Amino acid sequence: MPDASEMTDRAEDRLMHEGHRQALALLRDCVTPAGFLATPTERSNYRRVWARDGGILSLAALCAQDEELIAAARSTLETLARYQGPHGEIPSNVDPVTGRVSYGGTTGRVDADLWFVIACGEYWHETRDGGFLDAMLPALEKVRFLLGAWEFNNRGLLYVPPTGDWADEYLQSGYVLYDQLLYLHAQRCFAALHAEVHGSRDHVLQERISRLYHLIRANYWFDGDSDQAGDAYHEVLYRKGLEAAPHCADRHWMPSFSPSGYSYRFDAFANVLASLLDVADEHQRSRVDRHIGEELVHEDLPLLPAFHPVIEPVHEDWQALQVMFSYAFKNKPYEFHNGGLWPMLTGFHAADLARRGHADAARRYLLAVHTGNRLEMDGEPWSFPEFVHGRDLTAGGTRRQGWSAAAAVIAHEALRGRTIFAAHDAAA
Repeated sequence: MPDASEMTDRAEDRLMHEGHRQALALLRDCVTPAGFLATPTERSNYRRVWARDGGILSLAALCAQDEELIAAARSTLETLARYQGPHGEIPSNVDPVTGRVSYGGTTGRVDADLWFVIACGEYWHETRDGGFLDAMLPALEKVRFLLGAWEFNNRGLLYVPPTGDWADEYLQSGYVLYDQLLYLHAQRCFAALHAEVHGSRDHVLQERISRLYHLIRANYWFDGDSDQAGDAYHEVLYRKGLEAAPHCADRHWMPSFSPSGYSYRFDAFANVLASLLDVADEHQRSRVDRHIGEELVHEDLPLLPAFHPVIEPVHEDWQALQVMFSYAFKNKPYEFHNGGLWPMLTGFHAADLARRGHADAARRYLLAVHTGNRLEMDGEPWSFPEFVHGRDLTAGGTRRQGWSAAAAVIAHEALRGRTIFAAHDAAA
């Protein structure tokens, strides 16, 4: 008779198998002739081709090496390029039925352009599809020019307006780390594509990539080491960073800064991307891992919150947060971006741990992703929720969210040795 540990292992193996199967099935349900929908759920503003969601679903398709899904990735990118705006802006989302296009709500979405470039770069790196690259080059060049303009002061960092990226109802703007990390990888993708087209390296672009890398490391991580001050983005802002640093010094990356100063909350996406994109060194990775494990995740369901700590009605930021929405207020405590737990983010974290050789920890977080994805909504299991309530551990947001499935597939494939962001190796 098997002992308790063997029974647990078997149950976990069954969950891993079923979670992967259910995730792939949902990804296929998101496929349309125009590309990936964010969700097949009948909710008008989600049942569209989104640049951000489509980019992440495309990464999952490439990791899975599934021909049907890879074809949907190409269709997604072609649809987004077809509706590119006059200045180079990639749509936030497109309704493939009506042709209605949105470039953002209250402001444009900076990361729509970044995810588009990254997905194009990763698609080409995996497929070596020359016809695709030829067709995408005009759109990519327009995006590249627009991103340079969004630096505004030509000093290397993108300026992100309020509501200008995936945290579109949260209090974060200015020089947001998440966007700078995506910008770094987008430029690496540009460099790899340039090398393919021209047969040589773009040395000016390589210098920009190196400069951005050093800007990120110097201006978003503080540990008492003044050696980084030579790469300070702005001398006065850097001093403000030093003043704010005790909130998170040598524990996690600072999430953003603006002319008014630094924000200090933990930004899960940014911290995970810093490691995945090889900006973080081993000391920084270990410090972030410890912070996540000791301060952020539930023992029973270790899913990462989008941001931490939670903003409560008693906090000074609450007044600003509760008016930061387009249609209805979502960021109640422990919900949505305000402390909600995200399978999508946790899948990226699991993939990073797997890449770094921490297979047991990666498996633990992937099991949490599957557990979150199988929570019930509307009486049905395997709801693939947008987020999980940070205190009650109940499913929330829109159900059957494609990127919750994508993250499960990405983490699963990472445990098998697949790399999510491979294009920058070609640019090195």
